[in-house]
Amino acid sequence: MRKTIAYAIPDIVHFKKAALQWAQQFNEVTWLDDNNHNSKYNSFDALLAVDGLTAFVTDAENAFKDFEEYQRTTNDWLFGYLSYDLKNDVERLSSKNSDGLHFPELYFYQPKKIIKITGNTAEFIYLNMVDDEIEEDYKSITSLEVINAIKENPKKIKIKLRIFKDEYFKKVTKMLQYIQRGDIYEANFCQEFYAEKTTIEPLSVFKKLNKISKAPFATYLKIQDKYILSASPERYLKKEGNVLISQPIKGTAKRSTNKEEDDSLKRNLSLDKKERAENIMIVDLVRNDLSKSAIKGTVKVKELCKVYSYQQVHQMVSTITATIPDKKNIVEVLKETFPMGSMTGAPKLSAMEIIEELESFKRGVYSGAVGYITPEQNFDFNVVIRSILYNATQEYVSYAVGSAITAKASPEKEYEECLIKAKAMKQVLENT
Repeated sequence: MRKTIAYAIPDIVHFKKAALQWAQQFNEVTWLDDNNHNSKYNSFDALLAVDGLTAFVTDAENAFKDFEEYQRTTNDWLFGYLSYDLKNDVERLSSKNSDGLHFPELYFYQPKKIIKITGNTAEFIYLNMVDDEIEEDYKSITSLEVINAIKENPKKIKIKLRIFKDEYFKKVTKMLQYIQRGDIYEANFCQEFYAEKTTIEPLSVFKKLNKISKAPFATYLKIQDKYILSASPERYLKKEGNVLISQPIKGTAKRSTNKEEDDSLKRNLSLDKKERAENIMIVDLVRNDLSKSAIKGTVKVKELCKVYSYQQVHQMVSTITATIPDKKNIVEVLKETFPMGSMTGAPKLSAMEIIEELESFKRGVYSGAVGYITPEQNFDFNVVIRSILYNATQEYVSYAVGSAITAKASPEKEYEECLIKAKAMKQVLENT
C-alpha cells in the first residue's frame, strides 16, 4: 500500500532539477521527462522513481512468463526496461553478436518512493513503510542548492566505429538483395559507436543530452553501475484503461537555423514518397501486432505520417490505437507487440533474422524500451533510441543509430541519416 501527498510547487523548473539531483543517492533511479511537449497522450510532465524494495532481473529464457508472475505478485508500481534481445523469448531466435555493455535482458524494480510532477504539483507516492519520510524528502528537495554547472569529461573520449563506412555499404547492399529476393520489405539496420576504458559522469552527460535534444520521452535510468541516458522522441506502447497507443517513427530530416529552409525541410519530409512508404509499412506492422491483443475492429490509425519537429530533427510519426478486453494480461500485450515494428521491419520475424546476421553488435537495451507499469495495470514505454548506454564497471560507453532499409534505399543516404541521428550523442560525449 502507498500513501500520496501532493504539494504545490512555486518553482517547478528548480524542483525538477533538484529532484533528479537528490535522487543520485539511490542505487535505482528512473527519471522520465516529457520536456513540456504536452502531448494529449501523456499522463504527467515528469516521473521519478527511486530505491527498489524488490527487483526482477532475467535473461531472455521464459522472460515474459516469469515477469508476468512478478508483476502479478507485486501488483504495484514497477519501473525498468525490456531489452531488444527479448526477441529470443518471443521467437526462436538467438543473439551472438559483440556485447560490450553486459546489461541484463530485462530489469524491473518496485520503488519505495515515487514523485509524479504534473503542472505545478508534485505528488509524493510512497510505500507505507517509508511514508514518514515524505515531508523530510520534500524539504530536502526544495531546499537543495542545484548544481547547474555541467562537468566536462576530464579525458577526451575516443569514439570508435563498430563497422566502417565501406562495410556499412556492403551490409546495406546485402540487405537490399534480401529485399529484392522478396525475403523482407523493410528492415531497420543499425550500427554501434563505442568507447572502451572510458569513464563518464552520467548525470552531467544526461543533462547535456537533454539540453540539446529536449525529447518527449527523455529518460535517466540508473541500476547500480548501469545507466541509460536517453533523448528518445518515440513512444513504443502505452496502455490507459482499455486503450493501447503506439506511435512509431519512420522518416527523418535535419533541422536548420534558417526558418525558411527549416520549413522547406519539414514540408519536403512530409511529401517524401520513400519516407512515407517506410512509415506506412511500419504502421501496417503495428496494426497487425496490436490486433493480436485487441478487440476485433478496434485498431485505428489516428494520425498517419504526421511530421513533428524536435530540437535536432524533423520526424514522421504515426499514431495507432486499439481497445483490449478487460481481463487481457498486460505482460502478454507487451510480448505480442515486442520488439517494436519501427526497430525491426516487415515481415517481422524475417527482418529480425536478417538484422542478427548483418549487424555487428548485440543491440541489448538499444531499441528496447524503458517505462513503467502502474497498480491499475496501465503502462507507458518509450523506444530506446538517441540514447547513451554506460556500464561503469566495464568502463564501456555505447550509442547506436539505424535507419529503415527499403527497396528504394540508397546506402549513401542511409549512412547520412545515421550521422544526423548520432550528432547529439557524439556532441555530448566529445564535449563539442
